[in-house]
Amino acid sequence: MTTTPPENNEMTGDEGPELRALYEGFTAEHLTPLWTQRDDLMPLAPAPRAAAHVWRWRSLYRLAQRAGDLVPVGRGGERRAIALANPGLGGAAYATPTLWAAIQYLGPKETAPEHRHAQNAFRFVVEGEGVWTVVNGDPVRMSRGDLLLTPGWHFHGHHNETDQPMAWLDGLDIPFSHYADTGFFEFGADRVTDYATPNFSRSERLWAHPGLRPLSGLRDTVSSPIAAYRWEHTDRALTEQLLLEEEGQPATVEQGHAAVRYVNPTTGGDVMPTIRAEFHRLRPGAATATRREVGSSVFQVFDGRGEVTLDGRRHELRPGDLFTVPSWVPFSLRAESGFDLFRFSDAPVMERLHFARTHISAPDAPDAPEGDTR
Repeated sequence: MTTTPPENNEMTGDEGPELRALYEGFTAEHLTPLWTQRDDLMPLAPAPRAAAHVWRWRSLYRLAQRAGDLVPVGRGGERRAIALANPGLGGAAYATPTLWAAIQYLGPKETAPEHRHAQNAFRFVVEGEGVWTVVNGDPVRMSRGDLLLTPGWHFHGHHNETDQPMAWLDGLDIPFSHYADTGFFEFGADRVTDYATPNFSRSERLWAHPGLRPLSGLRDTVSSPIAAYRWEHTDRALTEQLLLEEEGQPATVEQGHAAVRYVNPTTGGDVMPTIRAEFHRLRPGAATATRREVGSSVFQVFDGRGEVTLDGRRHELRPGDLFTVPSWVPFSLRAESGFDLFRFSDAPVMERLHFARTHISAPDAPDAPEGDTR
């Protein structure tokens, strides 16, 4: 009698009657023995199904514009948001197994109605202005370079006060929530609860003062109470890091590579419990080391020109382009001009579960294989 186990309980015809009966019993009782699954369940290193992939902003925006002509915003679909569907995930509308990313498009004078959901969300604005997002009744201006938060179970809607459309990046933890069966959703008002257009939201007026915490808010919060992290502060922080580097001070993470993490001022931790947000700036000609990280990330180019090497393939990048880095896939960045990138990841989940691991090697060799250079 053979002792070679069949894959997925499927018999080959060479088994003896006792072994055949054993595997038929497994199937009948909805059981699968580990010895037929070990390589899939416990690989020697992460073997992600998600692909390292690049989406071009020019193509995304063109399709979003066409959707703006043909698809209304309103109850039911709720948002004109077009999700990045990773080609390795079988058609699921997920950028990675834990992260959802989409381009959302709001036409002139349009309003996206209010709703709330258990999933955590943010918006990052790569271009445009004139839209306000209303989060739990607090109108928040959306402008180029801003990171705006909508933590889980906060009511939110958007309204465009201009005669021009606007598009931005949405990021959520939808895949993680879906996998864990933690999702809830509730409709809110058909419009937004406050059509005011203040330059600064109430949350910013209370919380967005560097190094200062209101005594009325001494309780630590799960997500950041700051509704918007403004570009002028991000830009200044990155500029000063590179200036300090020029002065010989240890201010950057690598030579020519400035970076910041957006933080919750009540804890000093990540802005939301499932999502980490960062911003990276490379000097012209600077290159990063090659990194492998457990967990996945999505990057969007904010400004400048450069390239990413993903799993040995080089891809030229322009403003607005997005790319995914699946778990343990090697990646590195190289700047042609000054190069600014926004990044979000599932790092808080990986770290809290003690799965996080990083491997850093030397910068990529110049003869790395060519990839998509469109």
